[in-house]
Amino acid sequence: MPNLVLDIALPADRLLAVYQGRANRILIKSREGTRVSLPAHHLRPFLTAAGVFGSFEMEFAPEGKLIRLRRLD
Repeated sequence: MPNLVLDIALPADRLLAVYQGRANRILIKSREGTRVSLPAHHLRPFLTAAGVFGSFEMEFAPEGKLIRLRRLD
């Protein structure tokens, strides 16, 4: 399966737009330089009061469908 490594540093105030309904996707650049438009709901399991921080591996199908997002830390 193809995969990308994402280093995410999103403070809680930046995620506020998602919870207010003004945004539903997060644009992230992978370590490899690929831009990823990730549906914000995939970050919910990793959300803390401070936001979402850490390194993550995104596995996806050849057609681009997300299979798994997991924390590497």
